[in-house]
Amino acid sequence: MSSSNQFGAGDLRALMETFAGLLDSHKEVINYLNVYPVPDGDTGTNMALTLASVVKALGELPANASMAEVKKAIAHGSLMGARGNSGVILSQLLRGLVADFEDEVTASHLLEALANANRLAREAVVRPIEGTILSVALGAVDGARANSSTLEEVVRGALEGANKALAHTPEQLDVLKKAGVVDSGGTGLVLFFDALAHVLYADALPEPPAVSSINRTIENIASGHSVAELSHEVMFLLNADDSVMGDFRASWAEIGDSIVIVGGEGLYNCHIHTDDVDAAVAAGETAGIVSDVRITNLSEVDEEASWVSEGTVRAPAPRTAVVAVALGAGASALMSSMGAREVVSGGQTMNPSTADLVEAVLATGSQFVTILPNNKNIIPVAQQVNGLVDVEVAVVPTTSVVEGLAALISYNPSGELAENVRNMQSAIADVISGEVTQSVRDTDSDAGLVRAGDWIGLGPDGIASIGDSVVAASTGLLQSLVTSTSEILTIVEGSGADGDDTAAIVRFVAQSFPDLEVEMHRGGQPLYPYYFGIE
Repeated sequence: MSSSNQFGAGDLRALMETFAGLLDSHKEVINYLNVYPVPDGDTGTNMALTLASVVKALGELPANASMAEVKKAIAHGSLMGARGNSGVILSQLLRGLVADFEDEVTASHLLEALANANRLAREAVVRPIEGTILSVALGAVDGARANSSTLEEVVRGALEGANKALAHTPEQLDVLKKAGVVDSGGTGLVLFFDALAHVLYADALPEPPAVSSINRTIENIASGHSVAELSHEVMFLLNADDSVMGDFRASWAEIGDSIVIVGGEGLYNCHIHTDDVDAAVAAGETAGIVSDVRITNLSEVDEEASWVSEGTVRAPAPRTAVVAVALGAGASALMSSMGAREVVSGGQTMNPSTADLVEAVLATGSQFVTILPNNKNIIPVAQQVNGLVDVEVAVVPTTSVVEGLAALISYNPSGELAENVRNMQSAIADVISGEVTQSVRDTDSDAGLVRAGDWIGLGPDGIASIGDSVVAASTGLLQSLVTSTSEILTIVEGSGADGDDTAAIVRFVAQSFPDLEVEMHRGGQPLYPYYFGIE
């Protein structure tokens, strides 16, 4: 416990651990309250996961860590672990709170920190909405300012102000009033101030109420304003120069809503709801390097809301789930949007481990799981998983992203495992895969002598074309793979694909194979500017 006038690094660390515990114990209640901005039922889970990342970062510090070390762990842990709209905003609140903490935090320091956290969180949200966690953060600042002579007065004033603001949220958002609840994210934030009062003044911690005790009017949710009409939630980490972030924000503002971008000094956690996943990811790739992409299909919101109204706070796993492997933000997004419940990052240049695949299989929550390796080198690793888990796992030996996409077209989440495997294997049998890359060494091939730096087209039987440009190698590869019975060409652009090159390839297809239907996707895979799939 701190002195009456200040607190230090140990208290701050204890605060984060206590707050994390409260979020974990209250997450089902917070999930159930969620009706706005997006009724996806996972606000509590996202906030709890965000704090779990903070606690993990703190756990790597020595017991006597300095305030500077604790601040850094909180800022970095929350940024890297932020999940969902609520988690990203919470991350910014925590980062803003601790940014200017000194070794000993006084009443004036805490008051300034609360104001800074509120300001930065609002700046991170492209279109701030009152009646949300932002209003509760502002209420805490107002409450703290009302009587701020001592640290205890600031803490208790902030707690009182946060509670008052939370109670007022239904008056600010009609959807909350219709549902008969207060804001879910704000409910989670109030727990921060409960934890603070407990750590500093030994106040009792609140017990979570039973979900069944909350009288929520679920049928009114759909009639309120909601951005759930947008089809997908897209999140990723972005390494980018700070100077380009203004343009990045502007590009996102044109394609989506519920936009939150937090971070700084070259690393950002980015969140958007949009109908155009490819454009959202492409904007990030234009700005910098995209990683840790997470795609959520928001079209399932209404179905999930019915499960939540019956007291179940997590959407049930499908009978048979799919774990897919993909490298590149767009490719991962494609896999997710087509039904893959978990997407593991990996490919030709970065094979995931057996442990990575085991973790993904267990994360599906399903008793039956199909793995799509999407690379021949990953197939043997995937085949080890079934013996390491207590669920039934089958591997469909896809050797490319385009084969994986074809397999997902025939995927039935409610179907039997064996049925899905048969259908997926039948689907990939109809696909001819090709890819284009640049040779790193001299070699001989059936297509001729290859020099380091040449562009090569790879088909099912190895090198099928050689060219001095990516277009030459691509058109030569397609010339060798497309037949008179081919109907569809799928082109997946990599991170190195150039718009002019793509246009030249498409023109070649239109002239050479006028009856061939072309589908374009942005995969973002490195080293391979183009993946081709021919059906």
